[in-house]
Amino acid sequence: MTTLHPTPWRAAAALALGAALLPAAHATNGYFPHGFGIKAQGMGGASIATANDAFAGVNNPASAVFAGSRMELGAALFMPDRAMTRTNVPAAFGPAFGAAETSGRTAFLIPEFGYNAVLSQRLAVGISVYGNGGMNTSYPGGNTLCPTGPSTPPAAGLNPLCGQGKLGVDLMQLIVAPTVAYKLNEQHAVGISPLLVLQRFEAYGAQGFANQSQNPSALSNNGKDTSRGLGIRLGYMGKLSDTVSVGASYSPETSMSRFNKYAGLFAEQGKFNIPANYGVGAAFQVTPAVQLAVDYTRINYSKVPAIGNPAMSLSPMGSDAGGGFGWKDVETVKVGVQWQMNDKTTLRVGVNRGTNPVTGAHITPNIMAPGVMTTHLTLGGTYQLTPKSELSWMVAHAPAVTVTGASLFNFQPGMPPGTQMQESVRMKQTIVGIQYGWKF
Repeated sequence: MTTLHPTPWRAAAALALGAALLPAAHATNGYFPHGFGIKAQGMGGASIATANDAFAGVNNPASAVFAGSRMELGAALFMPDRAMTRTNVPAAFGPAFGAAETSGRTAFLIPEFGYNAVLSQRLAVGISVYGNGGMNTSYPGGNTLCPTGPSTPPAAGLNPLCGQGKLGVDLMQLIVAPTVAYKLNEQHAVGISPLLVLQRFEAYGAQGFANQSQNPSALSNNGKDTSRGLGIRLGYMGKLSDTVSVGASYSPETSMSRFNKYAGLFAEQGKFNIPANYGVGAAFQVTPAVQLAVDYTRINYSKVPAIGNPAMSLSPMGSDAGGGFGWKDVETVKVGVQWQMNDKTTLRVGVNRGTNPVTGAHITPNIMAPGVMTTHLTLGGTYQLTPKSELSWMVAHAPAVTVTGASLFNFQPGMPPGTQMQESVRMKQTIVGIQYGWKF
């Protein structure tokens, strides 16, 4: 029987504290990362039917009982490139109401920690600490001229959405997931992970929406606010044969406490729940050295009013039916191949292909949250340093995606009849990561 030592738990607590202080900027499958754990990320995120590391609490709680006793500590450097434009501006406003801005803050460090202990032939426990996702933008202010009404002169020196100063948001979601997994028999296991969730959010430069909010004082520039919640993830994993494994994972919507400082921005007076998400997967040992893993996942963004409500609404922002980001649900197929090249070296390659939650019909608010990525191409590997330790790495690239649609400013007071301004958001990103693993 394995004895649980306090050191990993102290490490998890320290990592959780450190991660809570770091900005997050995921924008991959919506705002969720394309995968969790450096090994899974190198395989396009495919992980539901594999047991390669200690990240059972996020990938599939049932896999903990097949993963062995081990610990992983890693970090990824996330490097997004985000930009927006506004075109077809009425001649009455001149070129200054047009916009072509690039978001600053282009590098973010995202740590992860996983610990897993097999206590008996049937029982395993563990803990995962990870960033579930986030959004981050920071556009410069002072370059835009904006309409103020049908009989008043335009205001100069504003940001792309007609607020003062820089425009942007900073959303971070940190999850600590204890895990218990139990083998029903030699082939099949189930698992459960309570999800202890901390969110942090800040918005600035969004004062241009003040006349559309039921609580303008809780709309923008109120500093960082925190939100807490308790969720759950359930998992199943089965070894159908020596060469085929299957798995399933499900997490219902996690109810979060309100962002009171931003009750005039998000629907339901500042509620920003984590959407329900689930997936199924299969892994095939094609040869003794080659494994193929395939996952299908779905994230129900549209069911969370703050995220899924349409951008244009007759109800004021902050109300239950107030305007949101208009995000659609995201369905993703993740395919990865792992090749045991020799006794010490494993190589991985993968592709992650998902639907886009952002549509042109809701483009204006998504200037602040351009989660438009649809494809990730990944590469990774592991090198065994000693019989008990290893070093893993991965690189992921998401090619540029642009979404264009009609600006909500077309309908603002003071705009000439028939105005047809267009806005676009564009994003591409690269991620590199490294992870050290111990077996015990």
